[in-house]
Amino acid sequence: MPRIAVVTDSSVCLPRELVEQYGIAVIPLLLIIEDKEYLDGVDITHGEFYAKLKQAKKLPTTSSPSPGQYLEVFQELSQRAEGILCITVSSKVAMMYDSARQAVELAKETIPQTPIELIDSKTSTMAQGYMVLAAARAAAQGQSLDQVAQIVREMVPQANLIFLLDTLHYMAKGGRIPKAAAWASSLLSIKPILTLSERDSDGEVTLLERVRTKSRGINRLLSIMEERVAEGASVRAAVHHVDALEEAQRLRERIQSRFHCEEFYITEATPVVGTHTGPGLLMIAFFSGI
Repeated sequence: MPRIAVVTDSSVCLPRELVEQYGIAVIPLLLIIEDKEYLDGVDITHGEFYAKLKQAKKLPTTSSPSPGQYLEVFQELSQRAEGILCITVSSKVAMMYDSARQAVELAKETIPQTPIELIDSKTSTMAQGYMVLAAARAAAQGQSLDQVAQIVREMVPQANLIFLLDTLHYMAKGGRIPKAAAWASSLLSIKPILTLSERDSDGEVTLLERVRTKSRGINRLLSIMEERVAEGASVRAAVHHVDALEEAQRLRERIQSRFHCEEFYITEATPVVGTHTGPGLLMIAFFSGI
């Protein structure tokens, strides 16, 4: 194991083979569906979660790991790592950062010999995931905790996460429209393009644009990406979806035909996002020139 351990949460949407290859510690979210609890990625897959979402009479909820869960992982990793880097989903959309911060303070008493760095990604899914991968790869090369943490800090303002909602039904059902979509009058007839990153919104889910059809929305996602990627620059990207695999695959093909993709993944979106967006969601996470 590298001397620096990397910890994150299951909102990261990292393919399992990468988690295993780099020995990344992924702490699962708690998913609550019809009053039954599941550990994300342990007791239930994202696909199974979304199948239940469509049938649920009551909107499912998600719960962040507790400080105790983070502390337990930190203590276990301290037995074989010299330092720990923990990267969380944006602190403005979930409580993982706060839980991890409390655990870091507790760890100063229980494992004082093990330094822990904590970074708020200000984003989610593979925009966060590429930060985790970069950290794990740097750790595997033998870089120090300070060096690994600095790599991630430099990536935070470069992250891009843009997404298109197919329906506002789930945001309305969850009571989130007044806060997230007060900009529209006929809310249920539009398809908003949202963002979650430091560069666009300081880590909050924020409206970028609104369109009337999904096809126009997909075209606009691609044009936003083109505006942000310099000509000839390499790209690391991912497409996430909620119960929209064929659309996600077509979007992947269009991205790969337009950009020089050094790395690309396609996965289902994290329930942290998908619970409030519902089926049909398409997301693009990407970095350029890293």
